[in-house]
Amino acid sequence: AVGAAMGQLTASNRNDSWLTGLIDMEYWLACNEERAAQTRFGAVMCCCGPCAMYRRSALLLLLDQYETQFFRGKPSDFGEDRHLTILMLKAGFRTEYVPDAIAATVVPDKLLPYLRQQLRWARSTYRDTLLGLHLLPGLDRYLTLDVLGQNLGPLLLAISSIAALAQLALTDSVPWWTGLTIVVMTMVRCSVAALRAGELRFLGFALHTPINIFLLLPMKAYALCTLSN
Repeated sequence: AVGAAMGQLTASNRNDSWLTGLIDMEYWLACNEERAAQTRFGAVMCCCGPCAMYRRSALLLLLDQYETQFFRGKPSDFGEDRHLTILMLKAGFRTEYVPDAIAATVVPDKLLPYLRQQLRWARSTYRDTLLGLHLLPGLDRYLTLDVLGQNLGPLLLAISSIAALAQLALTDSVPWWTGLTIVVMTMVRCSVAALRAGELRFLGFALHTPINIFLLLPMKAYALCTLSN
């Protein structure tokens, strides 16, 4: 019944810079929170490229669709791992996360290449979420909640941040409640991760929040507006 499986990703160069260390923690969270939860309900939504395995007989059934990926009439040649995962689910196969299978991959060590990578991934996520929406009614309800949360969560965070900046600009009053809420949620998430991973370094993942708000959210908005690029 399983058409595809993915393993746990680590950054082989995680000690090279503050960014590679941050990305290594990001991968751990993506694998051991997001994918681990999804596999409990029968469908990992993206079997990540650096550590994925596919049932050969299933792949042969989907090969023509996989090799001729189009979006709005144009060839699409990135985000192939997410696209193939969606095709597996569409064909009725399960997709799973296997934490005991571990692969090390080299990650961007500078901010600009990292943002370029995230732009590609954001476009891929939006495209294949649109292509896979019709699958959700046939999957566990948790997966519908998960997909909605991943796509609406950043939007709500962006609206909150814009509203806070507008309040600061128009009224000269500090939007302390918004800031406090973001700080508290960040520290709760990082503390839980540090506890589960057994590593205090995950408290440093709090640095990802300002990067997310001031860099990744605008980049995701740009990705959404340029899906046909």
